[in-house]
Amino acid sequence: MWSICKKEFRQFFGSLTGLVAIVVFLLLNGLFLFVFPDSSILDYGYASLEKFFELAPWILLFLVPAVTMRSWADEFRAGTFEILKTKPLSPAKLVAGKYLGAYLIVAIAILPTILYAVSVQALAQDKGIDVGGTTGSYIGLFLLAAVFTAIGTWCSSLSSNSVVAFLLSAFMCFLLYTGFSAVSKLPVLQGNADYLLELMGIDFHYKSISRGVVDSRDIVYFGSIIAFFLLITNRKIALS
Repeated sequence: MWSICKKEFRQFFGSLTGLVAIVVFLLLNGLFLFVFPDSSILDYGYASLEKFFELAPWILLFLVPAVTMRSWADEFRAGTFEILKTKPLSPAKLVAGKYLGAYLIVAIAILPTILYAVSVQALAQDKGIDVGGTTGSYIGLFLLAAVFTAIGTWCSSLSSNSVVAFLLSAFMCFLLYTGFSAVSKLPVLQGNADYLLELMGIDFHYKSISRGVVDSRDIVYFGSIIAFFLLITNRKIALS
């Protein structure tokens, strides 16, 4: 499993595309956070990373599919999937290795953003940032990235075309992140149904953790979504 994880990691950083994807992710977050007037924290009267944690999921919608799109698609296209199946590893370990390799890449892209928190803390004149809320938000962001990576890994297993895998992954991540919340706002569903639908959406649980309170129900939700997509990916690979 770890050999597959390391292979995935080396393959991503072995091309310029991987580095460009991470640089673009950090650059976009930096521009929104410090430069663009509508979202710049420098225009706020208090130290907060609230805007960053609002914008980061939307940028992850493109970063994660860019990382995962080649996971299985390239194996199918190049014909190396048959060679991969000859390794003394079960489909579950192959899927776990691919998933962990992709998630490690995404986590490495997120880690430098901690410098944003350090910078905001240094710029704060009175009270600093809310450490509890910021810590909870980062936990939520890493969990969100883990869910998107599981979705992207599954989408990559559905096609031998990496572009198709990217588009499908971006669409699925978008749909599951904001779709339930959007549907719950329909007037016909107002009442008990709207809350239940919103509860099923990823953004509800991400925002819940971002308040600084790490609820076990949110952790169980994220873990269940990750397990579900890894399970159906394993099923697809086992039958291929």
